[in-house]
Amino acid sequence: MAKKVKFTNANKSAFYATVRSRVDTYFTENELSTFANGQMWFKTCFFLSGLLATYLLILLGNLSLPVMLLLAILLGMFGAFVGFNVCHDAIHKAFSRYQPINKIFSFVFNLIGASPYVWNICHNIVHHTYTNIAGHDEDIDVAPGLIRFSDSETVNKVQRYQHFYAFILYSFAMLSWVFRKDYKKFFQKKIGEHVLTHPKIEYFKLFFYKGIYYFLFIVLPLMIIDITWWQFLIGFLVMQFSQGLVLGLVFQLAHVVEGTSFPNPDSYGNIEEAWAEHQMRTTANFAIDSKLTGFLCGGLNRQIEHHLFPKICHIHYPAIGGIVKETAAEFGLPYIESSTFGAALVSHYKTLRKLGKETYAENKYINKSSCLFTRKVSAAYL
Repeated sequence: MAKKVKFTNANKSAFYATVRSRVDTYFTENELSTFANGQMWFKTCFFLSGLLATYLLILLGNLSLPVMLLLAILLGMFGAFVGFNVCHDAIHKAFSRYQPINKIFSFVFNLIGASPYVWNICHNIVHHTYTNIAGHDEDIDVAPGLIRFSDSETVNKVQRYQHFYAFILYSFAMLSWVFRKDYKKFFQKKIGEHVLTHPKIEYFKLFFYKGIYYFLFIVLPLMIIDITWWQFLIGFLVMQFSQGLVLGLVFQLAHVVEGTSFPNPDSYGNIEEAWAEHQMRTTANFAIDSKLTGFLCGGLNRQIEHHLFPKICHIHYPAIGGIVKETAAEFGLPYIESSTFGAALVSHYKTLRKLGKETYAENKYINKSSCLFTRKVSAAYL
């Protein structure tokens, strides 16, 4: 049975205190705010305008079906980019020092199909604390039984081919988020080992804001656009698949690549390393020298900096990245990175293959004996 995880900092590492002090000094000496700057506001206007313009073109443009299909793909991609570049920072309260501004941009998350309240719990609280720890970080609990992300899980015949079909399943990520994930997570008793208690208003918000999304992206298009129901369905699914694929790839390339670890706590629930060191071992960067990748991904290609400093706006990550990398080297900690998006994609493919096909070939009964023992013990007490 999973226990609450504690990071014991057994070696009394001063890594986080050191890197935080150096990053704080950078902002102080350069008289910079850790929040959004002019460049960040430009990105915000660009992506929000792109999302709105694409939506209105589909709704009111009276365009040909092939053009509308291309716009549906673009709309899905813009939805992902708005989530990466605007909402993600806002929900972390890293966009602005003024909380009403963070709340406004957090609300936009509802308009791209996801609940900011549920995301805050799943991502900010659980994932950022218990990164890559099976049973605690539900971000690695993707399609259970179909995709194996952790060495502590069992393996089955189907997962021998996960390095092929995983990328198809990622395309369903947003569709699941819109119609299933938020409801499921909200009504669970726990997310990981985090016990849930929701304010009553959040029950109303969940269904009300989902209703707004369904109206904007299902009801209104069917009312206005002169297309058949099946033509709409194709466009809607294409939008969801393109958004889901972009989201799935970016999220997985940050934590499930060669070099990242999936540590297990001991029988007392302890992880015998400092929290910040844990982040260095479970998180990876990719394509940090690509301005286009940085512009589109909203700093999520610099997950190391993000996990250490989630309340600093992502626009500053390139500037503090050198500080983090240099400090990690001083303390003998890994700084996992792939030089390009393609290299990260290959690394993710190899990791999926290792955890699926290669593990099954080596030991198809891996972890099953302990699971069987657990079930027998549980049955004895029922």
